[in-house]
Amino acid sequence: MEEKRYDRRDTTLKFVNRPDDLDPYPPEEGDQCLRAEMSCGHAVTPQSLTGWCRSLIDKGQYKFKCPALKNGTLQKCDAVWPYQEVRRLAVLTAEEMQHFEEKIARMAAAEYCEYKECPGCKTYVEREDLTNLSVQCTICTADKNKVYEFCWQCMKPWKGRAPYFDHCDNEGCVNHDLELLKSCKMTTLPEVQGISCPSIRVCPTCGQRVEHDKTGCKNVICPRCQKEFCFVCLKLTPECLETSSYFIPCSDGVAPRQTSIPVWRRS
Repeated sequence: MEEKRYDRRDTTLKFVNRPDDLDPYPPEEGDQCLRAEMSCGHAVTPQSLTGWCRSLIDKGQYKFKCPALKNGTLQKCDAVWPYQEVRRLAVLTAEEMQHFEEKIARMAAAEYCEYKECPGCKTYVEREDLTNLSVQCTICTADKNKVYEFCWQCMKPWKGRAPYFDHCDNEGCVNHDLELLKSCKMTTLPEVQGISCPSIRVCPTCGQRVEHDKTGCKNVICPRCQKEFCFVCLKLTPECLETSSYFIPCSDGVAPRQTSIPVWRRS
C-alpha cells in the first residue's frame, strides 16, 4: 500500500518542521514526509495518525485522544480530536472512513443506550432501566394481546417476580461476567513491577467487562463509558494518580476480585 502524504499545496493545513510527536523513532536522514500540526499543537503524519486512531478503534475507544506528552513534562496531552479533524489530517481512504464510521456509530450507540434483539420477534429493544432484567417488548405484546417480557440476561421469556436485577427463575439464568470474575486467572502487567492481579475486571463506573492487553501503563479506558481507571486498584485514574503514578504499584495495593457488577448511572 502506497504511503499517504500531505499535499504541499493544501493551505488549510499548518505544516511544521519538527519530528512526528506520535512516532517514538526519529525521522531517517533525508525523510521528506510533511508533518502537520493538530489542533492541540502536536505534529503528526498521515501514517502515524491513522495508525494511532485505528489502534484506539480496535480497542473499543471512539474518542480520539492525543497520546503525546505535553512539552517538557511527563503528562499526556489527552486533547480530544474531533473525528472530522482526524479524517482530514489522517488522509483517510474511502475504505478507512467506512471502517472508522461504522465502528464509531456502533460504540456510540452502546454508550448512550443498551439494546438487544427480542427473542420473540427479533426486533431490537432498548432496556431503559438498567437495574431491572425484565424487559417488555411492545411489538410482541401487541401481537399476542398480552404483556410479553423476556429476561435481558438469559434471553428467555420472563419467569418469576419482577422487577428483579439479579436473575429470573429460568434454569441456568446466571450472570456469566460474575462467574468469570470469580474464576479468571491471575495476570501480571510487565510494565508495572511486582504486580499480579485478576486478568478480568469490570469497569467501576458502568460494569463493562474489561481486560488489560499487557502493554503500557496500568490504566485502561472502558470501551463503553470511556472512563479511564486503574486495572490494579480499580480507582478512576485521577484518584489513583493522587498517590501513585502510571507505572508503579498503587498505594492501596491490588483490589481483590470483584464480587458484584456496578449498575451504570448515566448522567
